[in-house]
Amino acid sequence: MEPRLRRHAIAAAGIALYCTGLLAPLSHALGNIGPPLRMLGLLLLGWAAWRKRSLTGWIFWAMLAGGELGADAPAFAVSLRVFSDIFLRLIKTIVAPLILGTLITGIAAHGQMRSLGRMGLKALVYFEVLTTIAMLVGLAAINITRAGVGLSVPQQRTATNIPAAQAPLHWDEVLLHTFPENIAKSVADNQILQVAVFAILFGVAMGRLSAESRAPLLRVIESLTETMFAFTNVVMYYAPVGVGAAMAYTVGQMGPGVLLHLGRLLLTLYAALLAFGLVGLLPVALIAGVPIRRFLRAVAEPATIAFATSTSEAALPRAMEAMEALGVPRRIVAFVIPAGYSFNLDGSTLYLALASVFVAQAAGVTMSWKQQMFMVATLMLTSKGVAGVPRATLIVLLATVAMFHLPEEPIFVILGIDAIMDMARTSVNVVGNCLASVVVARWEGEFGVEAPAVETLEALPAPEV
Repeated sequence: MEPRLRRHAIAAAGIALYCTGLLAPLSHALGNIGPPLRMLGLLLLGWAAWRKRSLTGWIFWAMLAGGELGADAPAFAVSLRVFSDIFLRLIKTIVAPLILGTLITGIAAHGQMRSLGRMGLKALVYFEVLTTIAMLVGLAAINITRAGVGLSVPQQRTATNIPAAQAPLHWDEVLLHTFPENIAKSVADNQILQVAVFAILFGVAMGRLSAESRAPLLRVIESLTETMFAFTNVVMYYAPVGVGAAMAYTVGQMGPGVLLHLGRLLLTLYAALLAFGLVGLLPVALIAGVPIRRFLRAVAEPATIAFATSTSEAALPRAMEAMEALGVPRRIVAFVIPAGYSFNLDGSTLYLALASVFVAQAAGVTMSWKQQMFMVATLMLTSKGVAGVPRATLIVLLATVAMFHLPEEPIFVILGIDAIMDMARTSVNVVGNCLASVVVARWEGEFGVEAPAVETLEALPAPEV
């Protein structure tokens, strides 16, 4: 048998044994063999992850192993919290520099927006309309399923992190708090919204400079951004340890019932993404006159790459080639899709809306619609530009949760299945940006006008007959 198929077969056998072990207690005859079956399943999954050398595989294995440890040895599992806290601290060091770098470069590097004029304005309007629809779908989904309700957070954490009664802020206080008075103080106090506002204004100011004047500083900030991406990837190597410890602590502290909430959250996200496709992307495509079948064939491969790698950037080259071959002029593709990777994260926005309210529900905090909208609007602003890093939404979610004084434990519960959720939301990000390029081309009256370059057609697979 081919090595890849052998790994998949062993992984499938490991999952089957582990699931059988989970269901064994329901049967009186099999109740005693549940733990051995789960251990054997974990061993097989561990071997498959080791042979594949996949970070996602190790995170998945650590999630299961941590849950098993929390159920079998809760007292010991609770003592492992320090390892999840280490991961949390490492993630927090990334937040401010990453948001500063991605927002500044995303705005300043697109300084040609002024010259592009009408096309740039249409693209930005499209981005904001679709991300707003995604946000509303995410909010509606989590408020309907209420997947986080009943997931009790440990009392010692809520006592320090959640005030007993929070006085509502007036609109003028909220508005004033949005703007920084000292960027260093905003970074130190983890005021991510203020950091984002500073980055936007700084990027706009850089964009007003001539290309020669802004180039040196832009290169430095781009280098900082790339370094923070690399730093994030380095930190993610510790993710299996942090996830395993967090899951062990969570199950040991709260009991195995937490796994039911994870399943509900996962189903809620996938259903919400499907609903967004039907009420958001499809109507826009029909209104703009996008050839649906041809578009779906063209976007299938980039979306598959994004789903498999959980990274939008991995699908960027193929997405641009596919859209040009579909009939979008190269100059529109080259502007809309990269800009969309910073400003049009439909799947990530929907996920952040859903996950942030899940955290509040798990913490037992009742949030009005206005409070939910304000929190998710903050997430929309701070999430711009993080499409290039797998699971980078964790960084934004942690920062925003801290800003709103919510506990962090529910985020680690989410992290246990984040790899599975990330694949779907990343695919939606890619599909949304590809559709944006076609819609803008249709609005400009240039869809299908220019013949795609020969090398672009040669790089793509032949269409099915």
